[in-house]
Amino acid sequence: MTVYRLMSWMNSSSNKKSKAEVARLVKDVMLADDFDLKHLEDFSVKKSLQELDNNTNKNKIEFPDDWAQADITISIPTKSKDDARLFTVPGFHFHPLVEVIHSAFADVQANAFHLSPFKYMWKDPLDSHQERVFNELYTSDSWLDAQDKLQKLPREPDTTHLANFGMAKAWFLYLYFGNLTKYAHSAPKSSTCHLVGFLPSLPDRVKDLLSSLPRISKSGITALHTHCRCKLFHACWDTLLDEKFLHAYKHGMVLKCADGVLRRIFPCIFTYSADYPENVLIATIKDMGSCPCPHCLTPKNVFTSLGLRKDMKSRLQNLRVYITTNVVRAREYIYQWGNTVDGTKVEEMLGEGSWVPVVNKFVEKLGALGLDPFRMLIVDFMHKCELGTWKALFTHLIRILSVLPGGNQLVAILDSRFRQVPSFGNGVIRIFTNNTSEMKRLAARDFEDILQCAIPVFEGLFPTDHNAIVQSLLYRFAQWHALAKLRMHSELTLCFFKNTFKDLSKQLREFREFTCAAFVTVELPKEKAARYRRFVKQAGSNDVPPESSGPRVKKFNLNTYKFHTMGDYVQTIQLFSTTDSFTTQIGELAHRALKAFYPLTSKLDPPKQLAKHECRSGISSSDYQPSPADSPAPSLFKDHHYISTNQNDPVSLFAFLQEHNGDPATKCFIPKLKDHILYRLNKLDVSHCDHIFMDKECSLVVIPNSTVYSVHTMQVHYMTYDMKREYDTINPRTHADVMVLSGETNPRHPYWYTHVLGIYHIDTWLKGQTKKQHLEVLYVRWLTPLVPSDYQSGMRHACLPKVAFIEESDHDAFGFLNPGQVIRGAHLIPAFTSGRGVSSLCRGTSFGRPSKEVDDWEEHYVRIFADRDMFLRYTHLGIGHSVALRKIIRDCFNNYESTAPTDAIEDSTRIDEGHAEDAGEQYMDDDLDKEESEDDLSEEESEDEHDGLEGGEDREEADEEFDDLHF
Repeated sequence: MTVYRLMSWMNSSSNKKSKAEVARLVKDVMLADDFDLKHLEDFSVKKSLQELDNNTNKNKIEFPDDWAQADITISIPTKSKDDARLFTVPGFHFHPLVEVIHSAFADVQANAFHLSPFKYMWKDPLDSHQERVFNELYTSDSWLDAQDKLQKLPREPDTTHLANFGMAKAWFLYLYFGNLTKYAHSAPKSSTCHLVGFLPSLPDRVKDLLSSLPRISKSGITALHTHCRCKLFHACWDTLLDEKFLHAYKHGMVLKCADGVLRRIFPCIFTYSADYPENVLIATIKDMGSCPCPHCLTPKNVFTSLGLRKDMKSRLQNLRVYITTNVVRAREYIYQWGNTVDGTKVEEMLGEGSWVPVVNKFVEKLGALGLDPFRMLIVDFMHKCELGTWKALFTHLIRILSVLPGGNQLVAILDSRFRQVPSFGNGVIRIFTNNTSEMKRLAARDFEDILQCAIPVFEGLFPTDHNAIVQSLLYRFAQWHALAKLRMHSELTLCFFKNTFKDLSKQLREFREFTCAAFVTVELPKEKAARYRRFVKQAGSNDVPPESSGPRVKKFNLNTYKFHTMGDYVQTIQLFSTTDSFTTQIGELAHRALKAFYPLTSKLDPPKQLAKHECRSGISSSDYQPSPADSPAPSLFKDHHYISTNQNDPVSLFAFLQEHNGDPATKCFIPKLKDHILYRLNKLDVSHCDHIFMDKECSLVVIPNSTVYSVHTMQVHYMTYDMKREYDTINPRTHADVMVLSGETNPRHPYWYTHVLGIYHIDTWLKGQTKKQHLEVLYVRWLTPLVPSDYQSGMRHACLPKVAFIEESDHDAFGFLNPGQVIRGAHLIPAFTSGRGVSSLCRGTSFGRPSKEVDDWEEHYVRIFADRDMFLRYTHLGIGHSVALRKIIRDCFNNYESTAPTDAIEDSTRIDEGHAEDAGEQYMDDDLDKEESEDDLSEEESEDEHDGLEGGEDREEADEEFDDLHF
């Protein structure tokens, strides 16, 4: 009866009671040793929560960073001299920063803190050269520089060490300690995210006050509202940057670290991760101003020269420096002389840099202590690329398809192709179920999937002269995207990244100058509908706008801040480490925990109630001891692969052959199996893997009861380029494609690809032997790369490798493979333009095909951009990859530089020809480099209009070595 009542409770009322939560209730509460039903007599939830909140007994758990509350008051100018009105915004809930730091160093996570920065150097075993590696914030140039500056300060009584934190996306304000590895930050349950506060928004009642001001226009109200919003933001930071924090920032604070040693800890703000609207507030500049970049003063009309010399020089020569004197003078015009915030005098004083008349509290309070508030505003990859530049490019490609003859049919073909792209990995690439072209409620990771799979899908949909441009552009964009998201960079990969940006920027301009100019593109239906909704909302009526009778012309716009930021990534990585160290995706993961509390609130004053729930959560989990951030990999991952030894699915060989009688896929199945067993038991090298043994030798093989055992999946474990252990799951029904090293003596392509048809294990031995051998085998169907005379691939040609199934007449079309030879799972996408056919296997159902299919795709593309580790396996730049593998790849590309059907680094000094706009322009020399998107595409493009690179000296030795990588 107890179980019945429990299950009835689970399936009634709220839908928040998952199976896992009910199981946790039983295990952690009801079956606990100290659980006593008598304690629940007269139980009241409300009373118990009040006791938890108050907790006045002597055993109260003290949290030094408990919540504080403050009211924020700002002054609103009224166009009258010395007559500013005060406006109070109540309910700013926050944790004092100093107390958060105290709490973090008292937490168990502090055991994993890196208290001293260092340079991460790597000596390449291939040629013994040494180079710098960038992977964590505590190995970055910015932290090393900060440490050097601290060492030059007057000595304090205790040892000086450096602590770091960065602020991630408001209006929830989070704090992360850069002393801890980024791999811990990216784990949602690692408890490394510290909630600092809830930044309040301007209440609606402020509009009543603004509307009541004399002689104010509608545009004036809008400008004043924006001004007040910026003032409120900096007033909140004025509260957070209190005297205690400023004293600690300058003099440090003595804390007892996890090792029991007292140290003087200096907090230092290095990065502030936020989207563009918040960057505008922090930098105190105009949204969509003439100089919209928060890092530099490059005019917006120069953005179109992305990657050219004048663009790169402008970033270096026009870095933002706060003009305190001008801001103070402009505020005098407003508050003492009655000028409007957008008046002529204010514009003359601040307009050149798109500044606003608000005192920047970061400059005022921390500027003298060495903080550069403009440099800390690092690039936001998720919003600027996946939801920014790539979304803008993808949208325009759909617009072009729509205006081509038969445009609707072409878009339908595009959607159909996306739906036929197979999934890959554990959620790395998911099935595209909806019409991709409609872009309904897609998150950043969905746009990433679209980019990685776009090349085969778009192929052949554009006219011939434009198809090559689009294909090359998609390849360069995917290559740039893969390099931008690397979790570990070296000096060589940064040189590679810099030159990839040059190639991509040229491709973007060629696309705009040639392809985009050839078509008059208009709004997509979704964009038109969004524009209409905005008009109705702004007009306050249902009047139809005059231009709503037809869609507006839409052009591809390179002149946006999001495209401008593409030139900032190399320098940012050198200063602050790789982009995953400061991505806003970490903040988005932290949002989930707070959003889970929202249904538990009464929806009245959510910040106050969310703060209370967060505090309760901290009390309830105060005895939780998280595992160390750098815990060793499970022992299971130490093996190359894992195949279950269960015998639940025995396969009688003779019954199997009878079932597939006449099927070319099972021809010579038993002889090939015995050949493979002999090859394995005799421990021959890989060059003998296809050796055919004599009948007399095959007769020595003993297979008990002529039975093998089939299993459904296999795990392949591998070391990633950033030296982490990962695995791919191979399943003949869903994820059947794998890659192995080429067995050729002088291969043109470093890998062979094969389609796994079955996973088996067997106990076998040779006659005359007494010891059984347990063997695991894969039955596979081989694919072969297309020869260079038929197809040119590689980074030089900006084309993916292409493979095709071996014809059934070839004895080696089907065969057995040692699972130990598998490197990783592979993601093969149909080459849709090649069509389906039976050139490699006769028509009809077969063991060599997926169920119910009677033909095959004639050719497949190898998706080298499946993930960052996969991409680096087509270069020899993966630090974590085995030396033998890297040597084979390097030698393969060096031997067949001009025809290698693969991807590697091309000559860094190569300059493509045929770009009209590039005539007379030269690139800078080598001394220069799960939030959902909004439903309305046009709103996102408008954000593009909302939305710096510092110069640095690249190492000449790295450039010289990079120049030698001609594949």
